Amino acid sequence: MESQKVDRQHRVLPKIRVLQIEDSQLDAELVLSELDADAIDYDVHLVDAEPEFLSALEGFRPHIVLSDLSMPGFSGQRALELLRERDQDLPFIFVSATLGEEAAIEALRNGATDYILKQNPARLASAVRRALREAEAQRARRRAETELIRAQRFESLAMLAGGLSHDLRNLLQPLLLAGDSLQDYQEDPRLGRLVRDCGKRGLDMVQSMLSFARGARRAEQVRVGALLEALNLLLQGSVPRSVTLHLSASDPELTFDGNHTELQQCLLNLSLNAIQAMPEGGELRIETSVKVLDDTFFVGDEEAEEGSYLCLTVADTGTGMDEDALRHMFEPFYTTKETGTGLGLISCKRIVTAHGGVMRVDSQPGRGTQFHLYIPLLDRGAEASEQDESDNLQGEAERVLVVVEEAGQLSLLVDTLDSWGYQAHASQSGTAALQWIEAQGVPDLVVLDADMNLFTGVRTLAALFDHGYRRAVLLLARPDAPPDMDELPVMEHLYLIDKPISTQKLLRTVREALEASAGSLPEGAP
Repeated sequence: MESQKVDRQHRVLPKIRVLQIEDSQLDAELVLSELDADAIDYDVHLVDAEPEFLSALEGFRPHIVLSDLSMPGFSGQRALELLRERDQDLPFIFVSATLGEEAAIEALRNGATDYILKQNPARLASAVRRALREAEAQRARRRAETELIRAQRFESLAMLAGGLSHDLRNLLQPLLLAGDSLQDYQEDPRLGRLVRDCGKRGLDMVQSMLSFARGARRAEQVRVGALLEALNLLLQGSVPRSVTLHLSASDPELTFDGNHTELQQCLLNLSLNAIQAMPEGGELRIETSVKVLDDTFFVGDEEAEEGSYLCLTVADTGTGMDEDALRHMFEPFYTTKETGTGLGLISCKRIVTAHGGVMRVDSQPGRGTQFHLYIPLLDRGAEASEQDESDNLQGEAERVLVVVEEAGQLSLLVDTLDSWGYQAHASQSGTAALQWIEAQGVPDLVVLDADMNLFTGVRTLAALFDHGYRRAVLLLARPDAPPDMDELPVMEHLYLIDKPISTQKLLRTVREALEASAGSLPEGAP
């Protein structure tokens, strides 16, 4: 059990780990004597070079760093920079004889917790105690905020669960019946379309729920139509009969830089609030439009960025809010609901702000509420034009090696590529793929499943590279479990694609990969 001592305020202070950056043994001992004099119990690790400092951060795991300003080959400023790249909360105190007033102010701006002059070390112990208290308080606030936001997310999920379970049963029922019927009606194309459409809708619904529950934060290209479709799936079953839901987008194909999951969570929170504000029924409208904003639109500390913005509107005809509610609605824990957390609106505002946008609210008692979320649109110029739907996706007898462990998926991929003019060859393992290449030669393209068990997609890819393969590779992976490719060499034509993949996405990527790799390899290259 770690030894403990009682500080001057009679509080029990656990033993702390002190990482000291100092090249003078005498100065190091003088600094530590101040901690001894104040009855602070500690273990210390002394370093004076960057490699030792980085190693100590990982192995020693200090509670606080005490650093000299300048040493041969290393500096306190560099140590502070390295620490803040890894940890924003760990206290860092300069203890130096050469730290001037300007340098001290700059150090604090760069993330130092405090600074002590070696000529006057009397306040070192109190500075250490205060820094440790503040760091623990900051970590506690972060933990509390994370837990409350998670609780708010699952509160929303609980409201959706009943309605979604009903919808999922309705969607899956045709699939269960189709299993028996397909044997007798294999020539009826309508049955195939029914199975495909129901499966796709069920998959979209499950993926939306998983994405929302996990709180993914990946930056991506968000399509307005897809955002509203996912929201519609989540709201199904949660909108009572007395509430009419309208969703409309001025341009469903409009795309912008953002985070699909976070915006989906924001719109869902606002929609559920709107439903609760209409206990007697009403109308819920979720609309999108493009607005051009000038600098007169922005207020207070908002950054005035003129330009085009996507406006996401959530409007209801419910009870509305009075001036007091409007004044406090973005304060943490403020809520007018008996069981609310008071974090839904502030979470939405943070999401919008993180996207570089702003929020506006228009509400009056008895006249409903309108939330407007403005997300900036970047001018992409020529990039705005999507690939022409008439692009030729037909193959020209290129040889494609498909390496997938699961037999059904392997058969579907091979059949699809064959039907579009490719010479597709099947392998159920990485070992079989290497054997095929040795016997048949190098293919024009390899399609790999990342989730194989015995010889994973990444290991197969590394083996292909070792065998001299330099052409294109499509690596199929689950979006929630991307493969670890840190150990792979740099591959110019590697395409990481989320599963499940649609036929159009597969064919477009195959054509793109073949054309790119064919144009970059020297003649005769494997």
